[in-house]
Amino acid sequence: MKISWSDFEKIEMHVGTIIQVEDFPEARNPAYKLQIDFGKSLGVKKSSAQITSLYSKDDLVGKQVVAVVNFPKKQIGPLMSECLVLGAVKGKDVTLLQPGIGVENGLRIL
Repeated sequence: MKISWSDFEKIEMHVGTIIQVEDFPEARNPAYKLQIDFGKSLGVKKSSAQITSLYSKDDLVGKQVVAVVNFPKKQIGPLMSECLVLGAVKGKDVTLLQPGIGVENGLRIL
């Protein structure tokens, strides 16, 4: 299905830095709870991510990621997810999308 440029512009993808990672034992599939800093304009947002097969908690703290920040909040078990972290999916392995070099938190992806 093709979308228009105006459809694409509605999706707000921004760069943020993971500042906290916790185990998420209540999740149906192995996952982490993340807190991601998107800078002054967007602040810190929570998310869950099923990325335990390729990343340890220590690998993730300080890593920049790309996330969609304008979805409605979604209840995932006891966590209210506020953004969707993006990644390339192959089976159960998810490789996070991230900028090639460090950039300012909150920058929009276009």
